Amino acid sequence: MEDWNVVATTRIGRFDEARKLLGKLGPVHRTGFYNVLVMRCDDVDRLLADLLALLPSGEAAVAHVRPARATFGFRTPEEFEELSRRVVLAWAPRVVGQRFHVRMHRRGFRGQLLSPHEEHVLDDELLDALGRAGEPGSLSFADPDAILAIDTVGDRAGLALWTRDDLHRYPFLGLD
Repeated sequence: MEDWNVVATTRIGRFDEARKLLGKLGPVHRTGFYNVLVMRCDDVDRLLADLLALLPSGEAAVAHVRPARATFGFRTPEEFEELSRRVVLAWAPRVVGQRFHVRMHRRGFRGQLLSPHEEHVLDDELLDALGRAGEPGSLSFADPDAILAIDTVGDRAGLALWTRDDLHRYPFLGLD
C-alpha cells in the first residue's frame, strides 16, 4: 500500500491476529518488513478513539500503532531530510516553550538513513528555528512535553506531533 498514514507493529507470533484485529478499523496491508502493517485512515482523531476501544490495556497481538498527521514519499536520504524538515518546522509554533525531542522509527533505507542522525538533525533545526524566532524550547528525553514522531516504511514517511497528554491517553503509540 503506497498511501498509508498509519503504521502498526505486531508482537512476535501474533501477526495474523493483529492484522485481523486492526482490520476491524479498515483495510490493513502487509509490508516487506517483519511484523509491520500499514493502514490508511481519513480521520486520525476518530481512529485514535476507535483504537482506545479496540486495544484495551494488555492487548497482546498489537505492539504499537502510530497514525501520521503528515506523510510524504521520498527517493533519497536528502529528499527525506528536506521534506521532514519542512513538516517539523511547520510545527515549531506548537513546541514553543516546550521540552521535546524527535523520535524516528525507520524501516528501509538501511545504511542510508540513520535514525539517531536524523533525530539529531531535526532536533537542532527545530531548536535553531525557535531560537531565531525568540521563542525558546529545549530538548528533553525524560517526560517531554511533546515528541515529534517519524515512521518510515520503505520510501514513505509519516510524521505526527504527540503531547505528553496524548502519550498517556494513547499507550499504543509506544514512542520511547
